[in-house]
Amino acid sequence: MKYAIVQDGGKQYRAVEGGTIEVDYLADAAVGDEMDLPKVLLVVEGDEVKVGAPFVEGVVVQTHVAAQVKGPKIDVFRYKPKKRVRVKTGHRQKYTRLVIDSIQME
Repeated sequence: MKYAIVQDGGKQYRAVEGGTIEVDYLADAAVGDEMDLPKVLLVVEGDEVKVGAPFVEGVVVQTHVAAQVKGPKIDVFRYKPKKRVRVKTGHRQKYTRLVIDSIQME
């Protein structure tokens, strides 16, 4: 099985050919757009392992945008007893779902 560890937005993801990853929201990406992830930290193909310092040269992960999705809702409740302070807010993080098309090695 061929996979790579890629970096995007300061986070690292395990990219497997044919699989999907959810990265931080990319506002300029539309559904169907093709994207390349050039920051590859590690590539594994069978028994062969290539580790970058910090990135592996000549390797690009090719993806396309499948959807713009929202994560689960997180409820935030701030409460101070005996002070009548009760504040409830929520948050839903936006993500971009990428489908891994191929891992190109030169």
